[in-house]
Amino acid sequence: MVRPTVLSLEQALALPYATQRFVQLGWRVIRIESPPDRVTGRGGDPNRYIGEETGCDDLHSYYIAPNLGKEAITLNLQEERGLELLCDLVRKLPVDVFLCNTLPMRYQRLGIDFDTLRRANPRLIWCGISAFGPEYPDRAGYDPALQAELGYMFLTGEPDRDPMLCGLPIIDLKAGDEALVQVLLAMLERENAGSRFEGRKIDISMARCAASWLITALPQLQFTDDEDKLFTRSGNEHRSFFPCNCYPTRDGYVYLAIGNDLQWQKLIRINEFEHLDQPHRKLNDGRRLDRDNIYADIHRGLRHYTTAEFIRICLEQNLAVAPVHTIKEVAAMDIVRQSMISTALSPTQTVPLFPAAVQTEFLSQKGNCLPLAPRLGEHNLKIFREIGLNAAEIETMQDAGVI
Repeated sequence: MVRPTVLSLEQALALPYATQRFVQLGWRVIRIESPPDRVTGRGGDPNRYIGEETGCDDLHSYYIAPNLGKEAITLNLQEERGLELLCDLVRKLPVDVFLCNTLPMRYQRLGIDFDTLRRANPRLIWCGISAFGPEYPDRAGYDPALQAELGYMFLTGEPDRDPMLCGLPIIDLKAGDEALVQVLLAMLERENAGSRFEGRKIDISMARCAASWLITALPQLQFTDDEDKLFTRSGNEHRSFFPCNCYPTRDGYVYLAIGNDLQWQKLIRINEFEHLDQPHRKLNDGRRLDRDNIYADIHRGLRHYTTAEFIRICLEQNLAVAPVHTIKEVAAMDIVRQSMISTALSPTQTVPLFPAAVQTEFLSQKGNCLPLAPRLGEHNLKIFREIGLNAAEIETMQDAGVI
């Protein structure tokens, strides 16, 4: 199979994360950014300048991981010549997939809408990620605000304290994964349809993606008259199974999840936990009503254990238990450490960054090492030459601020 070519007008996280997944499949990904500002010298994706410094001004730590293995060009889509170049790229490379994550109200103005680009390439797969989809063309949105608006913050945190964000930008990441899935389905459709394929337009709404993950919450509205009681914040508790919570040990924390009555019987037979055994706690409903006392009793039992000791005993009983790891401890776990994708920051410094969700054939061939995220406009000369421009034309366009 010929390696597909992806052209992506991208910034922030949701779309760069999606296109990073394409890189891991071995696809060619070219990111489009705005040219550098002539005063500050900065430009392109604002995430280039977020996070810890790495020694390069436009390669800060937050930007690097989602952009490994990509190529980068700059293109001023406010200029007519910039729009012409975009269509030339889509036609001549040729581009299989075009993606963007800007406001839908800007699609036509920037010349990146599906109809315009499909005229350049009738078999193009087009995908746009936006906060609320094309039905809300002027609605901007970022992950934290969407977590608030779509109920995530309402459900997260302690019952008697303020709503909380999740610890990761999960709506960004969910939208990116959805873009990956829908593009792959469109590619399969194109393969099956052959010459009959007439392009495909895909719209990804971050809000709708977020709402789709409320599959354990929204349906319950149909079966209760007291939604306020049903959806109070539950901290580290599970809303249905008891006891599931986080507890301190002698040297750290563990999360213990008792998912059924058989597992409860195993817990109460562990040394120093016999005092939990009371008749009204035999079934999950009884434990739900007495959960505060149960949590206190588990605290009491764990005073006798270190984290490692308690986890060992629970695993022998096939109970679901886990330490509360720091991020540094997560990085040291075999399942994470052995699957890390790495990159070379310099000829003498290679750093592990993050694991792929799935070990692809391409990553195995590359030894899980991908090229460093590109500098702003790093591949201008290479890619514009690829569509037929010479060095003098490219220099002229750069001087004019087109690229």
